Amino acid sequence: MAEPGRPVRSQGVAGTWPVGRAASAGGFVPAGFGIWPALVETLRQWVHAEAGAGRLFPWVPIAFGCGIALYFAADHEPVLSVVAATAVALTLGAVLLRRSRLFAPAIMIAAAAAGFAMATWKTARIDHTVLTKPLYSVSVSGFVETRDIRERTDRFVLRVTAMETQRGDVRLERVRLSVRKGTAPEVGSFVQLKARLMPPLSPLRPGSYDFSRDMFFQGIGASGFAMGAITVAAPPETGGIRLRYAAMMQGLRDAIDARIRATLDGDNRAIATALLTGRRDAITTPVNDAMFISGLGHVLSISGYHMAVVAGVVFFAVRALLALIPGLAVGFPIKKWSAAAALFAAAFYLLLSGAEVATQRSFFMTAVVLIAVMVDRRAITFRTLAVAALIVLAVAPEALVHPSCLMSFAATLGLVALVQIGMPNLFASPDHSATARIAMWGGREIAMLFMASMIAGLATTPYAAFHFHRVTPFGVLANLGAMPVVSALVMPAGLLGLLAAPFGLDGVFWWLMGIGIDWMVAVSRWVAALPGAVGHIGAFGTAPLIAASLGLILMGLLRTPLRWSGALVLFVAIVWGLSVRQPDILIAGDGQNVAVRGRDGQLHLIRTSKDNFLLKEWLAADADPRDAGSASLANDVSCDDSGCVTPLADGRLVALALRIDALADDCSRAALVVTARPAPPDCAAMVVDRPRLASQGGLALTRRGDGFAVQAVKARGADRPWSPVIPGAADYDGSLAPKTAAPRSNDATPSETDLQAED
Repeated sequence: MAEPGRPVRSQGVAGTWPVGRAASAGGFVPAGFGIWPALVETLRQWVHAEAGAGRLFPWVPIAFGCGIALYFAADHEPVLSVVAATAVALTLGAVLLRRSRLFAPAIMIAAAAAGFAMATWKTARIDHTVLTKPLYSVSVSGFVETRDIRERTDRFVLRVTAMETQRGDVRLERVRLSVRKGTAPEVGSFVQLKARLMPPLSPLRPGSYDFSRDMFFQGIGASGFAMGAITVAAPPETGGIRLRYAAMMQGLRDAIDARIRATLDGDNRAIATALLTGRRDAITTPVNDAMFISGLGHVLSISGYHMAVVAGVVFFAVRALLALIPGLAVGFPIKKWSAAAALFAAAFYLLLSGAEVATQRSFFMTAVVLIAVMVDRRAITFRTLAVAALIVLAVAPEALVHPSCLMSFAATLGLVALVQIGMPNLFASPDHSATARIAMWGGREIAMLFMASMIAGLATTPYAAFHFHRVTPFGVLANLGAMPVVSALVMPAGLLGLLAAPFGLDGVFWWLMGIGIDWMVAVSRWVAALPGAVGHIGAFGTAPLIAASLGLILMGLLRTPLRWSGALVLFVAIVWGLSVRQPDILIAGDGQNVAVRGRDGQLHLIRTSKDNFLLKEWLAADADPRDAGSASLANDVSCDDSGCVTPLADGRLVALALRIDALADDCSRAALVVTARPAPPDCAAMVVDRPRLASQGGLALTRRGDGFAVQAVKARGADRPWSPVIPGAADYDGSLAPKTAAPRSNDATPSETDLQAED
């Protein structure tokens, strides 16, 4: 008999209330009320599992990267001493809390502070002068550090030792100069020349890629072109060991290119050289476009795939050769020896290809995997990826804002998740005879190649859409058709060609490499020509990209069903990105090109200079499939010697004034006047003139009532080392509004008729 106050047992189950009497126990209980405690308990268990041992470390580089991103979002350069002290204090606090429940959030905050401090320190360490105004005739001399052989022109980076300008206060450390094809001097030589220098290229529109930031972290303070002859002279001082190393590596690349040139020509030679040395600028535009449209553009940029193939081929080749010797195979760790040989080959490939940021990331990732093999640890894990990410971001914090790094890590995260989660679930027990027969014929490998291509493509889609404004719907098809040939023929033949070149036996390997490249180019052209091969995506800003990144991280790192919350976040990011409104007017930073959205919803271009690169970026960001030569760009645009006008969708006119005497007429008739000259202060229209463009750079205007909301390349008050504020520049707000007409004074003079009537 049950005691008073004890639960009543019914069929061996403890219960507080008798069965079927819950509703009578003091109020209304909603149907299904018992589901919520179970759901909460399930969520608690999932969260506990995600916070288990070993699950924290992969989130550390994410927090580190968030700190770097916060640094690049700052308007002014942080104070290094304060930032460093804050990072040290937060790290010590996290160590003291290591046995507390607050350790996880503390270590994440400390990692973010460390990333912020690392980026600040890197900028302070390489700080150099950046040109802010054009220099039209400059005498410079210095050492040639790098050289690029491109399709139409050549380009080289000059380390300046002496510089003579009309403004004697300008002293640059490095400049990048374009020259006529075939006239670029040798790396390591000391040259003297005259040049026209321009400030590093600013973003072409608000929110687009910042080329000036990229050049700053390369140590380059200006770009331009050589004027006249280039004189090679005896250097007044030695260039140093770094320059000798650069000259040696450039000589090696030139020698490899010359050996390839003896067998291959055209795009085959350019692609073969790009795969082995990283020099991809000589590839013709049609082939380059076809590769990127088809989704095979990643083959042209040395990254994780190339490094993995090089290391994998060397690893298995060395292991197979060592296994042929019975004494070594039985008594010695030939697997570790093979991993060491593969690591050496990967390091050589890194140096040969120029050690770009994407290649560095690939090498560090490969090195961590090979070192794990040498110390008998599991190689492909999230921890391996986390270690590689921390190394890359610590060495080059600027890599975080580079598209190749983001796409590379996103693809690698997806592939590691496939290895860790997908493969065990998909191929755990092939117990059916049909499945086994298919697997014997390579069905499993084909399925894994398909899944790897699909996952890597989907993981990189948000970043391709953000930076290049397009997606590749048939990327999986192109990768399935081309990548097996590239992996099995092109890259191995290239490696064998490098080994055989010193003996003069490399010609056959370049020929085999060319056959594989022919197939790859044919696949890319075929896929690029398919209907709908290019998916155009309009610019959508950084906020949807951050949301998409969060969704990918959640789907990749979480192990429990909580990972599907990442799919929800990703869906929200997609809807958010597709709903972003495009601007109504785009104005170039020099005031020479203006794009206006007309009644048909498309951009109509007023152009006074042929800047096809600028126009290509504007059209791509607007998801406009037209090219720079389309005649429809000039629809509804009227021009004469004084300027041009075109209507907005609401009928109001936008004028680009080219001459001072045209400003008076434009100010009285147009709603908005754009001019590369200073506008008169009494102009009745809204004005974007030279002072505003010099202060803010390119502008994007979106209609708001009768005026415009203004987005500028240079945010209000922003002053960064790669985009310094111009002294004396005026401050402008983020809007343009119609000017109110000044109230007219009442004229008190009586008319003559009235005076005569009074008289």
